[in-house]
Amino acid sequence: MIRRAMLLLLCVLLPLGVFGQTILNGAGATFPNPIYSKWFSEYHKLHPDIQINYQPIGSGGGIRQVTEGTVDFGASDMPMTDTQLQEAKTKLKTSILNIPTVLGAVVPAYNIPGVTGELKFTPAVLAGIFVGTISNWNDKAIAAANPGVNFPNQDIIVVHRSDGSGTSFIWTDYLSKVSSEWKNQVGSGTSVKWPKGLGGKGNEGVAGSIRQLSGSIGYVESIYAVQNKIPYGSVQNAAGVFLKASLESVTAAAASAPKMAADFRVSITNAPGNDSYPISSFTWVLIPAQSKDAAKGKILADFLNWMVDDGQKMTAALTYAPLPEAVEQKVKEAIKQVK
Repeated sequence: MIRRAMLLLLCVLLPLGVFGQTILNGAGATFPNPIYSKWFSEYHKLHPDIQINYQPIGSGGGIRQVTEGTVDFGASDMPMTDTQLQEAKTKLKTSILNIPTVLGAVVPAYNIPGVTGELKFTPAVLAGIFVGTISNWNDKAIAAANPGVNFPNQDIIVVHRSDGSGTSFIWTDYLSKVSSEWKNQVGSGTSVKWPKGLGGKGNEGVAGSIRQLSGSIGYVESIYAVQNKIPYGSVQNAAGVFLKASLESVTAAAASAPKMAADFRVSITNAPGNDSYPISSFTWVLIPAQSKDAAKGKILADFLNWMVDDGQKMTAALTYAPLPEAVEQKVKEAIKQVK
């Protein structure tokens, strides 16, 4: 009985961070979850007394939880708005820093009977499919960009995110830039009123639905398409070039996009340049400048510095692009504000 009681006590105390272990909790975007999982695991190997837990609940959830102070940090693929930052500062009595961590790409992934190769998508076709004006795979607008491909006479099933999602923001931000019809009817945001389609939770949910549904198309972070072995297409960029997402094309988008703002809040979708993949984005961790626990603030600052110095070397293996060198230097300066 005594032994059982001791085991139960350990089960209660260990998650609370006693016996010398400090536990940090974060939540947010699913887009960077594969690289964050890798980073937190590698950092724990270097610092066994520190455990960083992360729940990929979507960018909307990450913003909400960090604003409410229920996590030590949040994560989002959409930088926080002025209104959200002010609300957080009012509640937490400290500012929230939007720290970019890596770059990634959102891709149009599909499951079309008899079509296994890489398709080409123009901005007009993608907007038309998701707004509902293009509803069959044998539509002439799709065929025009893909000569020689035999498309089936089959209805298109659109799959989108059901949760508040930074991936949705990236996708709808892009569509709003390339289609006035989309911008006027739907607009951009982590959650929008979708004209049509089925919802899936997280990048994992959307990828899973595409795999299962014949005739479907959806948008996911590129690694989810790769991991699920789902075909995904190239997208015509602002220069008129069809490009598939790659480390090089995402890096090119970051290099040719508008200059990074001092607070790191920037959109790089539909960036200019022949080599720029048009649906690229930074992703951010949301860090309170002044942690409620000074020891945790110090750990967060140390982790972020490690992320810049060593973590960036791990990005390519998971199909993310590292931060540009100029951004790395600015991030290191911003980390000094974390206490």
